[in-house]
Amino acid sequence: MEALFEILFQFLGEFLLQFLIEAAVDIGLDCLADTAKTERHPVLSGLGYLFWGALAGGISLLILPHSMIHSPSLRIANLIGTPLLVSASMLAIGRWRSAKGREPVKLDRFSYAFCFAFAMAVVRFAYTA
Repeated sequence: MEALFEILFQFLGEFLLQFLIEAAVDIGLDCLADTAKTERHPVLSGLGYLFWGALAGGISLLILPHSMIHSPSLRIANLIGTPLLVSASMLAIGRWRSAKGREPVKLDRFSYAFCFAFAMAVVRFAYTA
């Protein structure tokens, strides 16, 4: 039972780290939404979010240089699971914004949020022990 709680807390820690960084980027993009009204090609936007996610992953290594998950198989599960959960959370934030009458930013879409979170998770997976 104790091991189950340890695993849950490890996943929760990785989720919170990725979510908080992505939410901070989302807030920054929301502030800049009016200045960036030109529509970009979706593939270029996706590549941009992959780049920014990888950069955020590198910055997160300065904050937390070790993975909170120690088991190799659980780290692989985290590589897919955490970006899916973070993306679903960002989608919920985008829907909440729409319900409040505000324009959602691209990071509020599941695909762009997943690109960002997956790139961040890959960098953390590759460079943490």
